[in-house]
Amino acid sequence: MTQATHVLAIDQGTTSTRAIVFDRAARAVATAQAEFAQHYPEPGWVEHDPEDIWRDCLATARGALAKAGVGAAQIAAIGVTNQRETVVVWDRATGAPIHRAIVWQDRRTAETCLALRQDGMGELVSARTGLVLDPYFSGTKLAWILDHVPGARARAERGELAFGTIDCFLLWRLTGGQVHATDVTNAARTMLYDIHRQAWDEDLCRLLRVPMAILPQVHDNAHVFGTTAPGLFEAAIPIAGMAGDQQAALFGQACFAAGQAKSTYGTGCFMLLNTGETAFTSRSGLLTTPACRIDGRMTYALEGSIFVAGAAVKWLRDGIGVITHARDTNDMATQVPDSHGVYMVPAFAGLGAPYWDPDARGAIFGLTLGSTQAHLARAALEAVGYQTLDLARTMEADGARYPAALRVDGGMAANDWLCQFLADLLETPVERPAHLETTALGAAFFAGLATGFWSGQAELAATWACSRRFVPAMAAARRDTLVAGWRDAVARTLSRPAA
Repeated sequence: MTQATHVLAIDQGTTSTRAIVFDRAARAVATAQAEFAQHYPEPGWVEHDPEDIWRDCLATARGALAKAGVGAAQIAAIGVTNQRETVVVWDRATGAPIHRAIVWQDRRTAETCLALRQDGMGELVSARTGLVLDPYFSGTKLAWILDHVPGARARAERGELAFGTIDCFLLWRLTGGQVHATDVTNAARTMLYDIHRQAWDEDLCRLLRVPMAILPQVHDNAHVFGTTAPGLFEAAIPIAGMAGDQQAALFGQACFAAGQAKSTYGTGCFMLLNTGETAFTSRSGLLTTPACRIDGRMTYALEGSIFVAGAAVKWLRDGIGVITHARDTNDMATQVPDSHGVYMVPAFAGLGAPYWDPDARGAIFGLTLGSTQAHLARAALEAVGYQTLDLARTMEADGARYPAALRVDGGMAANDWLCQFLADLLETPVERPAHLETTALGAAFFAGLATGFWSGQAELAATWACSRRFVPAMAAARRDTLVAGWRDAVARTLSRPAA
């Protein structure tokens, strides 16, 4: 029998799919990546083709193994991590999706959520799920598909259809339709799952008009969900780890202890603070969410979600042609001494925590004839810092511990200027790990734990190394002036007064 030497992680994100092969020292030895099409059928609507995602999942997994020179028999397990809240509904008999996936950024159900809030349902949703009533989450998207695809609701009630977030859909395909399951972190983002009882909630399913027959089983994050179907790889591989991308990143950053925090900078920005076995209740619009469940033991986190971070840079590149490459923003930000009074509030898909204003739209303030492309690029980066500060201060206002240090990851964390600006604004050190692919690494960690490839969290923590530590250096008066300008810009952007 061939000795397992590696773990394969599939990281299915909002704009691309990656597969990474990790060795026992948690080093990435090979990566394959593919970008896929975004679909915007109406303003505020965002969709993906699930077949594109499946095709890229399989192609990148095979490609990463080939690059690593590793056979399937040498892979201890596959870990899957995914863009959360994105909804897929498919035919159980054929595996074919009945509609394009509705993406987490999609705002088409904003009116539905507003009506539910006006009916006083927000408190029920928050108490049971730790979430706020917002179109960001999966439940109202799922109901929309059932309402708008002819015959879908009746078919769902008969048990002919399956619902899942992207992890669940990929698991179904990887196992050849044998397993319909998800993990606790993805289930918790649907607005249908009681995070305290750790079960699907009948009242919430009734409220959002979701037949329970369509829902998957829910397991721990480190769990052998199934094995790959014949023909996908030259040998069967266990699928043994699964987590939503932000919880995977928290785990990949080795934030195993209560009080440790990480912030991931990709399409959006997500800051998670480990709160241990306590499901911390926010009074300020943050989310209470499972961080992970291992051996039946739940760890919770407090989360702040920013919808647009790297997506603003992508818009500068693809939308208005201000930059040629995303990496140009680092140099452009240093070409000017400041943003020249320019503020970007990147509410392209509404504003997330702590504002939760789905009707807000992006705006740029302070433009003069002296404003340049460099000022716009710098303002886009600064907006990421301001939004992160909003989250940290909101966690503190809720009574949580202000982070003694913030571990960062994601594509934008490679930007030195941004990391220093974060440290300056937050007045706390920012730690960038040696390996930025912490989301994929977290999925690998879960899969390796479930199969005994790694012995436990102590071994995993020993693999984490800091590449660079950014220490606060900005004068307090300067910081206060910048933050005051940001708050004024946000106030002008909100569709309704801030709570």
